[in-house]
Amino acid sequence: MSCEQCFFRCNSLCALDLDRPCATFRPDHPDGLKPPQQMRLEFRSERTRAAWAFPTAQEQAQIHAMA
Repeated sequence: MSCEQCFFRCNSLCALDLDRPCATFRPDHPDGLKPPQQMRLEFRSERTRAAWAFPTAQEQAQIHAMA
């Protein structure tokens, strides 16, 4: 990975003069600029319970009836 392989440098879009690739490095590709690959989102199969939840309508009615 070097600046000479960067899309921005190869297309005269880079304004930086660095010795190493910067955080915006994107490989130059014949198809043009491609976004970086995103992390894959995986859902857990087991259901988890929240540590706290709002009272149900029935519980709220009981709370307000006592007041």
